[in-house]
Amino acid sequence: MADQYDVIVIGGGPGGYVAAIRAAQLGLKTACIEKRINKQGDPALGGTCLNVGCIPSKALLDSSWKFHEVSDSVAEHGIKVGKPKLDLATMHARKDKIVQQLTGGVAQLFKANGVTWLQGTGKLLAGKKVEYAPADGGDSQELAAENVVLASGSVPVNIPVAEIDDDLIVDSTGALEFDKVPKRLGVIGAGVIGLELGSVWARLGAEVVVIEAVETFLPLVDTQIAKEGLKTFRKQGLDIRLGARVTGTEIKNGKVDVGYADAEGDHSETFDKVIVAVGRRPYTENLLSPDSGVTLDERSFIYVNGQCRTDVPGIFAIGDLVRGPALAHKAIEEGVMVAEVIAGEHTQVNYECVPGVIYTHPEIAWVGKTEQEVKSTGEPYKTGVVPFAANGRALAAGEAAGMVKFVSDEKSDRILGMHVIGPQASELVQQGVVAMEFGATTEDLQLMVFGHPSLSETVHEAALAVDYKAIHVAQRRRKKK
Repeated sequence: MADQYDVIVIGGGPGGYVAAIRAAQLGLKTACIEKRINKQGDPALGGTCLNVGCIPSKALLDSSWKFHEVSDSVAEHGIKVGKPKLDLATMHARKDKIVQQLTGGVAQLFKANGVTWLQGTGKLLAGKKVEYAPADGGDSQELAAENVVLASGSVPVNIPVAEIDDDLIVDSTGALEFDKVPKRLGVIGAGVIGLELGSVWARLGAEVVVIEAVETFLPLVDTQIAKEGLKTFRKQGLDIRLGARVTGTEIKNGKVDVGYADAEGDHSETFDKVIVAVGRRPYTENLLSPDSGVTLDERSFIYVNGQCRTDVPGIFAIGDLVRGPALAHKAIEEGVMVAEVIAGEHTQVNYECVPGVIYTHPEIAWVGKTEQEVKSTGEPYKTGVVPFAANGRALAAGEAAGMVKFVSDEKSDRILGMHVIGPQASELVQQGVVAMEFGATTEDLQLMVFGHPSLSETVHEAALAVDYKAIHVAQRRRKKK
């Protein structure tokens, strides 16, 4: 007889491990199947995010920014230092220590909450059965559950014109492990991952060329914010080439020749390393048996409803496997929602209030609709924009680049979107998330008291600017839209 659980979660990334922990907290007998083996050769929870994504990349982003500050910025603060020396091995060791601390913490949370961690692979069979193949090579087992949560995540998209060789041409995982700074680095893709990884190595001394097939920079970001970002990143030294489609790569004498075509014709560049960062795709290989009953759409995403239910009762799918942005925090909230739904509670993720963040410097963050999205509806709207250059705290910190922008409904005054490029954008945007979650109006923010001096004052000023009430910037009245 198959081992019986209330809940089996396939995948131990942010969505999966959170779903498992929450289910166990709610009194459900829960198992989580995760196959990952980390770089030290040990089984590891946390998925892509903790092991080879969000966390290690942020560790390198912060370390590389400190190197940049010591190299180029601290002198204006009256701090005199010699030319800094980069110890890349120590930087990587710090990154790896953080990863191990967090992934080990998840394992301890499993123990504390009574979640059974099954190390290996899981495959959904018909009748809510799961085939579990242990990582140690033991015999496969058939497990049964009242509910199964599919949370196997995503993997980098590979392109035929730039095949990964894990040496000279790498994906986002390989880009975290360079043992020396490449003199010339090519990045294929100017999305979130390409910009973050390109920034890391540019700060550490690489000449970085970013090749992007789309002609619009960050097309999902508010146009005004994206334009400011493009200008800023180019000023920082990132050579971003838009409307440039890679046509092929060739390895010669230990370097990579990259061919690409744009409006001016065909071109070629030679790099020491190339990062392919053109997006991610759902990881569904060997996840579903043909008779499992779970439906995939044309892009291989698992079809789910608003509560992440698949077409099969008792089978759920969350995170990068399903519609919506591939964001760890989205997966986390879906994991909580699904566990609570299974336990009989009624809960729902508000997909209108899921923030997005790009951890460049300055950071870019947003929640809700962009101005171009609202404009396309034909409904009247209003905007308020205030630069950090008008903020005393930003100037004191030497972080005056960027702006805060609100998009609000002209009739109801309801906040429709908040967009930030600037210092601590990832933190400031949460004020917009909270406001929108509670259905706040622009006036609600206008009437609040913000501490002085603080970066958050720019949020206040931007809200005031929506109705031409800003104090610390001069405003010219715009025609109503």
